Amino acid sequence: MYDWLTHRTAATPDDLALIDTATDTRWSYSGLDAAVDETAGRLAALGIESDDHVGMLLSTQLLSVCLIHAAQRLGVRLVPLNDRLTSAELTAQIDHSDLDVLVCGVDTEQLAVEAAGSTPIASIDDPQWENVQSFRAVEPESVEPVDWELDDPQLMVFTSGSTGQPKAVVLTMGNLLASATASGFRLGVSPDDRWLLTLALYHVGGIAPILRSTLYGTAVVIRESFDPGGVADDIERYDVTVVSLVPTMLSEMLERRGTLSDSLRAVLLGGAPAPDSLIERCRNYSIPVFPTYGMTETASQIATARPQQAFEQAGTVGRPLLWSDLTIVDDDGEPVEAGDRGEIVVSGPTVTAGYYGDVDANVEAFCEHGLRTGDIGYISDSGYLHVLNRIDDRIITGGENVDPGEVVEALRMHPEVDQAAVVGIGDETWGERVAALIVPRTEPLSEETIKRHCRERLAGYKLPRVIAFTEALPRTASGTIKRPVVRQQLSAFAETEGAEDATALMSPAETTVLDPANESSDLDSESQATEAAETHHLEADTDSSETDGPLEESQTATDSPEADLLESDSATSELTHSESADDVVTDSEQADSAVGDQKAAPNDSSDDTPTDETQSDNTSSDDSSERSDTQQNST
Repeated sequence: MYDWLTHRTAATPDDLALIDTATDTRWSYSGLDAAVDETAGRLAALGIESDDHVGMLLSTQLLSVCLIHAAQRLGVRLVPLNDRLTSAELTAQIDHSDLDVLVCGVDTEQLAVEAAGSTPIASIDDPQWENVQSFRAVEPESVEPVDWELDDPQLMVFTSGSTGQPKAVVLTMGNLLASATASGFRLGVSPDDRWLLTLALYHVGGIAPILRSTLYGTAVVIRESFDPGGVADDIERYDVTVVSLVPTMLSEMLERRGTLSDSLRAVLLGGAPAPDSLIERCRNYSIPVFPTYGMTETASQIATARPQQAFEQAGTVGRPLLWSDLTIVDDDGEPVEAGDRGEIVVSGPTVTAGYYGDVDANVEAFCEHGLRTGDIGYISDSGYLHVLNRIDDRIITGGENVDPGEVVEALRMHPEVDQAAVVGIGDETWGERVAALIVPRTEPLSEETIKRHCRERLAGYKLPRVIAFTEALPRTASGTIKRPVVRQQLSAFAETEGAEDATALMSPAETTVLDPANESSDLDSESQATEAAETHHLEADTDSSETDGPLEESQTATDSPEADLLESDSATSELTHSESADDVVTDSEQADSAVGDQKAAPNDSSDDTPTDETQSDNTSSDDSSERSDTQQNST
């Protein structure tokens, strides 16, 4: 098997592959293939060979997409890196990755120089430092696509590090192929699909749509950064049909625009639990939301709910995807019955073979049933997965274990509770006591109302002893609840107000800060990278969040400077050439040009496109054709 773009170009060379919103330029598969060939040739001219490790420290742009495909063409292992890390954090990841070269741009070159140490650096722009090589200074060599095996490592993506130091997840060609195939069967595929990239490319939830769209023969729409109104407008302007978002991103978009374009057929929503009110708003405005659960270690999605399932099964992330098998285990690692809570363990062809250079982590991560996600959840009698919280979030009060997700689930059963966060706060007598921070829907709530509601649903030791109300929960940019902040707020509240008189917090919870450039996912979960500037993802991305796993995160809100990209007389020299929206960059008759005047021909081969399964929410069909379907990731 060659790189997917080589096969796709041979099958549908004139079809639309990519729309660059920065220049309003459209690329056909033949045009993109020519640009990727030159990118691969320049890497080869810099001495990069098959099996080398190439770091990518770039914002979302055309050459980032080219580099992802070029790595696959050359047979190198691509290591996408987070440009929001400090230089010290980045140095640790560069050293751990054994990089042969670090590729940066004008907006990330200083960070690369500060962090790279002895690792060679190459810039796609004019270098500003003397020790940085230039893509422009080398003539591209002729390259032949490398033949891949399914178990060959292709990506090395770092987790967010919310439960410790970030780990380098190795994803193989087989992992990515299985994930793309299973996602296609769950979300469906249409020949006219256009998938808008909103998540950062250092998360698997950001990279996955690029590879999937190439496999499907559909198009991706790229934009340099996220802003709520701009993304909502681009969905309508470019007839976008699929988009990956985290809940905070979707909420901000709806606040700015009210609803979204009816061109959308799938909003893959992951990275953090979606509030019931957000799902209900999607239902009221006919927004086709697909809540999903995933992680970096599974190349994105594990389970995804279709819209009707999300609307009818509150809090579910659906059933597992095709080929993904889930087991819920107790503290002894033994499987539990349907409906019983325990750790979620996943197995199947999307699951990573392990972490790079970390034997101890590999030993801890796997058990006889598969990969231990570190998330607590349960599977209902009808097979729907519900993700509650991280194992590390458990509260121990008077020697009894309390899963905060179970308490949150009970709280959200109250019709006037929109969102809730539950943590343990210190107690001299019991060690910890259960505390809840609640966002009411509309009507004011009292402590006694909440306690009465919980007594009917929870054992006495699980009841919240400290209850406070707020207008918004503190969240990271990916939507993950900031549990340390919640714990700090509730502890301060308990000290000043006392547990007897629960009222609104004196200072409202931190409002959600949207910093686009991300996953989940992972996604990804609450992450170091995310907290440092924001988290795992949507992309996801393993370290899961308080409830649903990572997807993979949001993209940086700061616009990166426009890069010239590559300067030459051949394919990539045209990357900055601005075409009208009606023109498509294609492979011209001359070998040295990737720009053509013809429009992208419509997809003419349904054989190259997986069957569209999106519109069907028929349960029996869902059970027979897949056996799994679920929520929040990565994307």
